[in-house]
Amino acid sequence: MEWDTLRNWAIRDPRSAIREPRTANREPRTANREPTFGLSPEWLLANGEPFVDGLVLSHPEQLERLRRVCPEAERASVLAGDPCFDRMLAGRPHRERFRRALGVRPGQRLVVLNSTWNPEGFFGSGGDQDILPSLLPRLASELPADDYRLAAVLHPNIWYGHGPGQIRVWLDRARRSGLALIDPVHAWRQALLAADVVLGDFGAVSYYAAALDIPVLLASATQGRLDPEAPLAAFVREAPRLDPYGPLRDQLEGLLARHRPSATASPAEYISSAPGASAALLRRLFYTLMDLPEPAAPALLEPLPLPPYEPPARTAPLDVRTRIRGADVRIERSTGHPYDTVGQRHLAVHEDTRDPGDLTLADVIFRAGQPDDPRLGGPEEWTAEVLHRYPHCSLAVYGTGPHNCAVRSRDHGLLRLSADPGADADPTAYASALYAWLTGGGAVAPGGTTLRVRAAGRVHPVTVTPATPPARPPRSAAADGQGSPGAESPFPA
Repeated sequence: MEWDTLRNWAIRDPRSAIREPRTANREPRTANREPTFGLSPEWLLANGEPFVDGLVLSHPEQLERLRRVCPEAERASVLAGDPCFDRMLAGRPHRERFRRALGVRPGQRLVVLNSTWNPEGFFGSGGDQDILPSLLPRLASELPADDYRLAAVLHPNIWYGHGPGQIRVWLDRARRSGLALIDPVHAWRQALLAADVVLGDFGAVSYYAAALDIPVLLASATQGRLDPEAPLAAFVREAPRLDPYGPLRDQLEGLLARHRPSATASPAEYISSAPGASAALLRRLFYTLMDLPEPAAPALLEPLPLPPYEPPARTAPLDVRTRIRGADVRIERSTGHPYDTVGQRHLAVHEDTRDPGDLTLADVIFRAGQPDDPRLGGPEEWTAEVLHRYPHCSLAVYGTGPHNCAVRSRDHGLLRLSADPGADADPTAYASALYAWLTGGGAVAPGGTTLRVRAAGRVHPVTVTPATPPARPPRSAAADGQGSPGAESPFPA
């Protein structure tokens, strides 16, 4: 095989349309413009001639720009679509699997934050203009944890430029609040397909999201780095902007409510000249360059793999707001206390919280584990130990599965919580709902009680059954779910 020939081809990604920094030795034709990544003589010519045998372009629009800025390279260009976009198109039927891999529950909205590799990108070094440090804790505070899931897609050069350890240090607080860091090479496409909304910048990932008809809100929309003739520049000019100082939840929900399928001149039109056909076109080019006959079997792209299961790992303290009416408990949890919130409040803390002082203030302490884990002693032993160690804590919660947990109350003994059919929320949310209901005067009937936990726009029926007799008589003699006083915590109409 002619490996030297095969080596001399390149796939450029001019869709990003990022301009390179100014240099002193530009050719006359670019004297008043910065060179564009992948389409300028600086990138394509050596001694005035193309140094590649094949320059793969994804769309005729790129070919037209190439003719204007570097006509010498036109003879090496080939229109062959976009294999990255084709893999995402093929993976669309698996959207729900990708969502489950990220621990996104029914009713939750996945917000994907993305940043390109650029000082002015979302994850850049914008100095006084850098909004990310203040935005991340606000997202975790203003977006209820049971309604929203957060994930971050950072350009591979961000990871490799700073190092994975440094990235995790910088984002440690956000990760403890539930932010997922997505593999920048193998899983970002799956996260994009799973997204309900993308909060990003002027990089190609935001453009891919728009091409997939995912609502995009730009947190960094610098246009000085973009070729003004590129479709990406037009997209950045027209896309809605994030107001970093306005209510974040209102902006995201407003974007979702206003979103409509893309009009005729959509980003998808400029992504690929041949959607779904890039594998065949690229293979034909490769075998032509090697001067070999092309195989008869169809050319196929590798499907997107199913990422590992990564549910949110929240160890930051949760501010819990509840409103109760009978056996109905509406609940919101976040890692901060947003302004203008109403309802009863309590503090729920994971046993592995970074600051042990949080545990001394917690009303509810929780963790997950196998029922027979010898390190923890199982639900009965662990819950009794927690209540003994932390006198302020009223409810210890041991999650035994995705739909079950054991809880121990100082007043009501050991209880079992099991999600009924149709319920699919975090079991620790059920436990916080139970705590609020018990604090409001509710009592579990000997044969069990069903609570209706309202979260993420859904109703989650949860059955609570006694496992042991209470340590002392409960504060209310109510025998079923209707015994909690609605007057203490009015339920909204």
